[in-house]
Amino acid sequence: MTNMLSRKKDKVDDLAATAGHSLAQQAIRRMSRSPVAITGAVITGLFILLAAFAPLLTPKDPYERYLQSEVALGQGIIPGPQAGFPLGVDDFGRDLLSRMLVGAQQTLLVGVMATLIGLVIGMIIGGIAGAFGGWVDTVLMRLVDVMLSIPSLLLAISIAALAAKPSQWTVIIAVAMVSVPIFARLLRGTMLAQRSSDHVLAATSLGVKRHTIVLRHMLPNSLGPVIVQATLTLATSIIEAAALSFLGLGDPDPTRAEWGLMLGKAARQFLDIRPELAFYPAIAIIIVALGFTLLGESMREALDPKNRR
Repeated sequence: MTNMLSRKKDKVDDLAATAGHSLAQQAIRRMSRSPVAITGAVITGLFILLAAFAPLLTPKDPYERYLQSEVALGQGIIPGPQAGFPLGVDDFGRDLLSRMLVGAQQTLLVGVMATLIGLVIGMIIGGIAGAFGGWVDTVLMRLVDVMLSIPSLLLAISIAALAAKPSQWTVIIAVAMVSVPIFARLLRGTMLAQRSSDHVLAATSLGVKRHTIVLRHMLPNSLGPVIVQATLTLATSIIEAAALSFLGLGDPDPTRAEWGLMLGKAARQFLDIRPELAFYPAIAIIIVALGFTLLGESMREALDPKNRR
């Protein structure tokens, strides 16, 4: 009996300690105690810092063909690691380490831009559907269902293949369109749940205008799950962009240093000659995607009401 009372007292003390904290503060507090969240945050933070300061960290010019005279593709010769070139060079004799560092910046750009575009379009569709309901909701959600019925990679390939001149923006738009129905469905569902909440019903009964209710009450309270999903989508965007480049539907510019483009070209042409040219960008993509996934899943668990009991 004493132990039971002690446990109940501890629970009450915990609830009292967190009563004055906001939802975000409580979520950060729980994530700071989670090894999974810390691991994801460290990987993500290092990747962002590496991408931000890549031009300052590169030991050599990533576009200069230093050892081009030593490259003999016909004979299967691409110089490996040596003095001044820790990771060797690529098929044009360019320093691979420098290109990997600069590639982090380009990879982050592709992932962030694709996620932001998909987030904005998805929020517009989901926000309109959740705010108005009725036939507007029905029409928009049927369009979303059509997009969801197509496998994500197949949809991205179809959109990328329609481009007359493939470019980096082709990859970004193709990957962004894949995430649009996910964000639209998620925001629409959370906003429909908000429509029946007490504070929205109270505002409606007081005669508050619909657009004010949507923008000040429903939308802000529906953004939590969407932000978490954006973190997870960022990981899949990087992977899908690499997949498009692997299939030859990515940026055709051979001078651009981007992990997906580097992986696609190396895996198709030089895997038998120098497999490291494919291994390095592949490992980097896997680690970064893992970091964003761990961080996103930790955020989802920290914001879950069931975990706050």
